[in-house]
Amino acid sequence: MPVSDFDVLIVGGGLAGLSLACALRDSRLRLALVEQHPPRPADGWDARVYAISPANRSFLQEIGIWKHLPGERLSAIHAMKIHGDRGAELDFSAYETGIDELGWILESSLMACELWENAKRQGNLSLFCPAVPAAVEIGDGTASLTIGDDRRITARLLVAADGRDSWVRGKVGLRAIDTPYGELGLVANFDCQTPHRGVARQWFRHDGVLAWLPLAGDRISIVWSAPEELAHRLLDLPPDALAARVAAAGDCALGELRPLTPAAAFPLRLLRVPQIIAPRVALVGDAAHGIHPLSGHGINLGFQDARALASVLAAAPEWQDVGQQRFLRRYQRQRLEETLLMQTTTHALHQLFGTALPGLAMLRNAGMNLTNALPVVKNLLVRYAIGAF
Repeated sequence: MPVSDFDVLIVGGGLAGLSLACALRDSRLRLALVEQHPPRPADGWDARVYAISPANRSFLQEIGIWKHLPGERLSAIHAMKIHGDRGAELDFSAYETGIDELGWILESSLMACELWENAKRQGNLSLFCPAVPAAVEIGDGTASLTIGDDRRITARLLVAADGRDSWVRGKVGLRAIDTPYGELGLVANFDCQTPHRGVARQWFRHDGVLAWLPLAGDRISIVWSAPEELAHRLLDLPPDALAARVAAAGDCALGELRPLTPAAAFPLRLLRVPQIIAPRVALVGDAAHGIHPLSGHGINLGFQDARALASVLAAAPEWQDVGQQRFLRRYQRQRLEETLLMQTTTHALHQLFGTALPGLAMLRNAGMNLTNALPVVKNLLVRYAIGAF
């Protein structure tokens, strides 16, 4: 028998799902969120970090999260240095673009825990945790979710925020095109011999894409998108040997590196979902899309999903059914362009720098150098990336 009837039922307590709930805290809508495990703080520094764009910093400020994040764990990005595989360079500067920061680096677990604590304080949100979805049924006027202890929750709208392998997406028949890259994203944190001064660095190498992201203090977090065989060899290295390998791969730009956290890795996939809505269902975050991490924009897409859907739902008149297709189609139209652009761009860059043809290598590096010599073009790229348009 139903536990209760809600306006919006969110399945998945990840960053996109929790931020959607927090964005609707002042709405008239009755919310429910189903999650198997609450987020937990990392033991020490979290090796999984995110680059938050200025547009999404504004979103997190709007929903009351940013002010509660520990300032001593935040690191602003003031500049970026990108290196091609044939000596090309491309530099971006917040100062030269006329903005304060290009973005911020923040640990995943800190953000998840703050969103969770904020959601727990909401008067219009009911949390079902721990709870595991067992069955879903879509009717004419409601979506119904059965959880593991045979409780049944009904709502006008079911939001799938349950990750790339979304259970809800599969159950409601939304097609996903999953393309593995044959790579792992290796992550780890290191202490640096010399200060990073808020500069993010990225190398397009013959053995993958290596990014150094500034953490608070003289520390960095790295993401090395490497072919699976190499990634496994790197994971098998002793911590000091891995630190030396990462330092050498980055031209020892920050001197000697010392291991701060154990290395971990996750598979990289391109995930396209042609339709992110179905009757009474909407997808957000990783359930709706997946991109290569070389741009650092995966989490930013998820937050903008939450922002757009919350805006559509909160603007609906009180007498309207928020699960109607006209509202969901509005959300899908709003998210189509940015998602398609980011997926196409990151995939094209991955393919471009993953090709070993000598002539193509010369062209891509010449293109980087040309872009670096055109300040107007660089400023346009930065302002689009940070959401200034």
